[in-house]
Amino acid sequence: MNAPLPDAHLLNAPRRPLPEAALAALRERFGERCSTAAAVREQHGRDESPFPVTPPDAVVFCDSTEDVAAAVAIAAAHRVPVIPYGTGSSLEGHLLAVQGGISVDVSRMTAIVRLNPEDLTVTVQAGVTREQLNREIRDSGLFFPIDPGANASLGGMAATRASGTNAVRYGTMRENVLGLTVVTASGEVIRTGTRAKKSSAGYDLTRLFVGSEGTLGVITEVTLRLFPLPEAVSAAICHFPSIDAAVNTTIQLTQVGVPIARCELLDTNAVRFVNLQSKLGLREQPMLLMEFHGSEAGVKEQAELVQAIASELGGEDFEWASTPEARTRLWAARHKAYFAGMQANPGSRTVTTDTCVPISRLAEILNVSVAEADASGLPFYIVGHVGDGNFHLAYLVKEGDADQRALAERLSHQMVQRAIALEGTCTGEHGIGLHKMGFLVDEAGAGAVALMRSVKLALDPDNIMNPGKIFSV
Repeated sequence: MNAPLPDAHLLNAPRRPLPEAALAALRERFGERCSTAAAVREQHGRDESPFPVTPPDAVVFCDSTEDVAAAVAIAAAHRVPVIPYGTGSSLEGHLLAVQGGISVDVSRMTAIVRLNPEDLTVTVQAGVTREQLNREIRDSGLFFPIDPGANASLGGMAATRASGTNAVRYGTMRENVLGLTVVTASGEVIRTGTRAKKSSAGYDLTRLFVGSEGTLGVITEVTLRLFPLPEAVSAAICHFPSIDAAVNTTIQLTQVGVPIARCELLDTNAVRFVNLQSKLGLREQPMLLMEFHGSEAGVKEQAELVQAIASELGGEDFEWASTPEARTRLWAARHKAYFAGMQANPGSRTVTTDTCVPISRLAEILNVSVAEADASGLPFYIVGHVGDGNFHLAYLVKEGDADQRALAERLSHQMVQRAIALEGTCTGEHGIGLHKMGFLVDEAGAGAVALMRSVKLALDPDNIMNPGKIFSV
């Protein structure tokens, strides 16, 4: 197996100087929306990964596809890197300007371009966040279900092929993006896909750009599938004597075909951390947090079946949250687990790994990985979208402690190797970025990565689109 590349190699790649002529062209085109202020550059050289700040040379704030095309055309003319920026919530170093260049910030691009409720589709600018979208379309009786936890931008979610808590029922961004507007490495604007539910017309360029992590182009608009708001929604929690019991319950639910909308695992540590932050008073044991969507009768039937299966496997204290307020409180606590862990361990940074395995192998990988984490002595917690075999193991390391960081990376490496050996993936939803470049070869093979590299160079011959991510060129 190939170990992840060391930070020094990843972060100390030669930077490409931003020519004065390029900066002058950006300032002429964008005026005050082009910034070289240190604070602005540092903000755009930081995400939620454990890597240090690696700032771009300049930041351009774009309001439209035309703005993005102009910025990329200037970068292409001078062969300087372009790094797309949405909300800064990525976890694998996607935003770090490892070779310098221009950060293209699309966070101001927040327009709902076109809502077609009769077709269950919507087109949005890339800076629209999932929470904003659902607020603005609520009166239509529709919603967008992909929920990665963070209030990420939809352009960024498409770029990383995000999924999240609802994926077990509604799928991931791969299944729910119908079309894109993309600025290519030359500054050309192209459109992929249509609003039709299917097409056999040529190469599937939409799927090529979904998950490309900004290495092939800058996504500026996204056309998405929407879903009717369910008639009834109910959430429930159930505590278990062990992670094994909770996971085996999940496996049985999946195998008998219960159409559960969400099925989230929190280990004892995660429950303790969210209790401290959100004052929930939950029993500090492994817990499943579940949600059911459908008709009143369907939700009731699903819940009764789940309760029966959970009870057979040691599940206790099955509690309901039927009001919107109660459900929101539970899910808000789950989504804050990342920050709750750091708050409970002051001065720490999170080294987190997400893997996804076939559901039948989930208990196997979790049992071994938890045993290793316990033996390490590092604080850690587990949360997971276990309904589809995806989970996150987060180690909390002291800021600047190289030994703890190395230990966390070693444990993370072992867990990813285990996932790949079980016919799973090194990343279920975070993406490769910087952090998992070495694992991509292990998972896909050298030949497949070489083919990816060929596609990259065909579309981006000067390697200006988010260079140094996914694989080296």
